[in-house]
Amino acid sequence: MENSIIDLIAQDSSASDVTDAIKNSLYAKAAERIDAAKPYVATSMFDEPTEDEVEVEDEDEVTQDPQEDQE
Repeated sequence: MENSIIDLIAQDSSASDVTDAIKNSLYAKAAERIDAAKPYVATSMFDEPTEDEVEVEDEDEVTQDPQEDQE
């Protein structure tokens, strides 16, 4: 895609055509990187908790002081 940008510049195309080609190239590259990152983000955000994480949550629930409940 960069070759087409260079060709547009070399052929003295209008500035708006060159700008549009640059924007299209940047959007395409950004979309590729976002698509590559989606599986990792989805896994880290929506993955089932591991056994270690569940055990830590259970320990937090048990550590409440009984005196706090009576007040």
